Amino acid sequence: MVSSKVVSLAEAASLINDDDIVTVSSSSGLGCPDAMLAAIGARFEQESHPHQLTLLHPIAAGDMYGIKGIDHLARPGLIRAVIAGSFPSGPSSLPMPDIWRMVVNNEIRAYNLPSGVMFDMHRDAAAKRPGVLTKVGLDTFVDPDRQGGAMNRVSEASPVVRKVQFEGEDWLFFPNIVPRVAIVRATTADEKGNLSYEHEGALLGGRDQALAVRNNGGIVIAQVKRVVKAGSLPTQQVHIPCNLVDYVVVDPEQKQTTQIEYDPEISGEIRVPESAFEFAQWNAEKVIARRAAMEVGDGDAVNLGFGISANVPRILLEEGHDGKVTWAIEQGAVGGMPLLGFAFGCSANADAIMPSPSQFIYFQGGGFDVSLLSFLQIDQSGSVNVSKLPSKPYLTAGCGGFIDITTHAKKLVFSGFFTAGAKLQVGDGRLAILQEGKSKKFVGDVDHVTFSGRMAQQRGQQVLYVTERCVLQLTPAGLEVIEIAPGIDLHRDVLEQAEFPLAVSPDLKTMDGALFTDAPFGLQLKETRRG
Repeated sequence: MVSSKVVSLAEAASLINDDDIVTVSSSSGLGCPDAMLAAIGARFEQESHPHQLTLLHPIAAGDMYGIKGIDHLARPGLIRAVIAGSFPSGPSSLPMPDIWRMVVNNEIRAYNLPSGVMFDMHRDAAAKRPGVLTKVGLDTFVDPDRQGGAMNRVSEASPVVRKVQFEGEDWLFFPNIVPRVAIVRATTADEKGNLSYEHEGALLGGRDQALAVRNNGGIVIAQVKRVVKAGSLPTQQVHIPCNLVDYVVVDPEQKQTTQIEYDPEISGEIRVPESAFEFAQWNAEKVIARRAAMEVGDGDAVNLGFGISANVPRILLEEGHDGKVTWAIEQGAVGGMPLLGFAFGCSANADAIMPSPSQFIYFQGGGFDVSLLSFLQIDQSGSVNVSKLPSKPYLTAGCGGFIDITTHAKKLVFSGFFTAGAKLQVGDGRLAILQEGKSKKFVGDVDHVTFSGRMAQQRGQQVLYVTERCVLQLTPAGLEVIEIAPGIDLHRDVLEQAEFPLAVSPDLKTMDGALFTDAPFGLQLKETRRG
């Protein structure tokens, strides 16, 4: 007779000790073990234990839309430090998450590190190696020469990364932080503790996190939707085997992702027709996404980030090019149609769902052809801030996989509006600025360096910046305007709206008026040559 590993949420919460290092597998509202985190918070409310936990979150746990995640633990005394690839974020219309309030008030130590590096740290901890030696993060806010990943004043005195010389070159060294507890999530556990992910939209990094804990004598707690008889899960379906799992807790109400109970499209259990996907609505964002789409080639593998760029696959669909580009996102999906809204991080009709740590190895090594990302600020060196707004940091999630992706990418296309809050009108082949934005986004120095223009120059990366009113490229001399939208005055609407001088290409072109017309614009994908 098999002894089941199933325990109650309260019993599992009682297994966590004061001062433990706890690693949590999640991606915002996707795959978040929310019930288990709530149980830990409830225990602390009753017993004041566990206290002074150090939390590791390679990707954010929870959001501002219904999955509280780490906010269940955001209580004075419960947390000593948080080291995360990203944090809950959302619009200014929603209250600031409690975890952000603790960060900005210097109540806890908080660090933002690249998600891929955090997965590397787990893998190296599992193998009992000393830490991660990498180029990822050089000359960004993760670099000790800048903030060293510290998110507040109280964190600065306890660095988590060092800059070292190895074989005559600068590297970043992230010493391993060995967790004692891992909290992961799956769909199904059998009585032995084998875990399958058939209803999940992503595998994320739970297996690597479990390895790091089990190899160092800790405990692994898995939250699942259901438990089945031992041996009833097909062998190939088991993603985390029973020898890596100590305890199983059951939440039959476990949501697939924020505000989505269950949709088999998200987990790849069904394939849907092209007609199931809506085209992007007509506005200036769509114009930017259209112009970004012109930078991908037929047969390219393209990394896709959150924001305006997430609409590019819908542009290709509308233009009759669906399936000609393979999209890859950091949560692990490869191919198919990346989803939007509360399902972002998942793809419908995906060719495969990779574990996030493996996907990040692909990204860190620059194996893809193009990366389409967004920006908050751009400065005179071509550096990009996407990770922090000093006035309202909780409106951004942190760097996530952005730094891993951009370090060795061959070609980068950053998309965004030229100024913040401008009133724009697009149509009939032209752009009109009805009211200029209240703040500039092309600034002398960005508030947070998430992408280093200086390092991009050293690495020979091709970098474009696509806005609604112009396209710029990074050159050895700085930023250069290479295209301008029809209806736009170069000096008034572009050059005078930047805080630093912009060069203008002697071959300045006018953007195709078809981009600014509400109809398919005849996109022709670039021809990609390989080998």
